[in-house]
Amino acid sequence: MNALAKARALGEGGVPARAKNVLGTPPSQPDRLVIACDTDVVLDGEVLGKPADQVEAREYLDRMSGRAHTVMSGLVVVVDGEERVGVERTTVVFKRLSEAEKERYVRFGEWEGRSGGYAIQTLGSSLVERLEGSVSNVVGLPVGLLAELAPELFERA
Repeated sequence: MNALAKARALGEGGVPARAKNVLGTPPSQPDRLVIACDTDVVLDGEVLGKPADQVEAREYLDRMSGRAHTVMSGLVVVVDGEERVGVERTTVVFKRLSEAEKERYVRFGEWEGRSGGYAIQTLGSSLVERLEGSVSNVVGLPVGLLAELAPELFERA
């Protein structure tokens, strides 16, 4: 699946389907709030999933070193039975990584279970030279997009 198709699936297919699984079809409780999000890392038009092992984690670091990639999140919010969908994109640029930096990161194990094989919120931040867009998107929940789709969630009672 190419990156554009994956983005469409994130924002229009896969995530809404998961939200509907939580709600039931038809929604059994229309006043229920559901937030569903899925995040992927895209490099050269290819979606980098979660590395299967240390070898693949290292390959991801080799490929991303000194280069830009895109982090894309599909977000669905269902409020009072109304489905709201959006996609957030953030560009992340890795610095040129030394062999020692790559080896340390792989040994640290933070890559496990992470799309693209890194987590920006901890040691993975040392891999990043700069980013353009939402930091919270790279962490895994684009808070700005959430506030845009469901501003009522951020109002004081």
